[in-house]
Amino acid sequence: MRGPKPTDLVCILMTIPWLILGALGAASKPVGLSSAVPPDPLKLSSSAFQPGGDIPREFTCEGADESPELSWSGAPPGTKSFALIADDPDAPAGTWVHWVIFDLPPETQHLPRGVPKQAELQGGGRQGNNDFDRVGYGGPCPPPGKPHRYFFKLYALDTPLNLKAGATKRDLERAMRGHILAQAELMGRYKR
Repeated sequence: MRGPKPTDLVCILMTIPWLILGALGAASKPVGLSSAVPPDPLKLSSSAFQPGGDIPREFTCEGADESPELSWSGAPPGTKSFALIADDPDAPAGTWVHWVIFDLPPETQHLPRGVPKQAELQGGGRQGNNDFDRVGYGGPCPPPGKPHRYFFKLYALDTPLNLKAGATKRDLERAMRGHILAQAELMGRYKR
């Protein structure tokens, strides 16, 4: 069997730039010509603090230790439940979990200030155990020194998880695997 003729190779090499230009042209189609419009990304915010800002004392162990108000928008189609984890990766012993909440109904767009520290929530949803070994929210309580970062991570899921109340962050992360449609994050800081 013989290889390609030199003239065949020249033809192939001359065709490659045109194929590349054609692909680039197709990739740079104006957005208005696309039939699918990408959804807005999931966004998480709080009236209590700005992204990267200081978490007010009332939401910490030095204050009322109640959860801040949280709101979100942009849930993707097919969302069947929401889950939330709040943790501190700057804790001396490693990441410290402050809040685990899951099976919030898909129409939920808000958690009010001061969510009751009970396993079952009125209107739907359950709370897990935090690293203070309590159900519900446990506010920032870092040792004196530099500020710690507190991440509130919201997950839009394609299914309810049906975990038992009191589940841990690890339980929740394991159950969410393969079911996360979108994720949003809000970070605040606190220093004692």
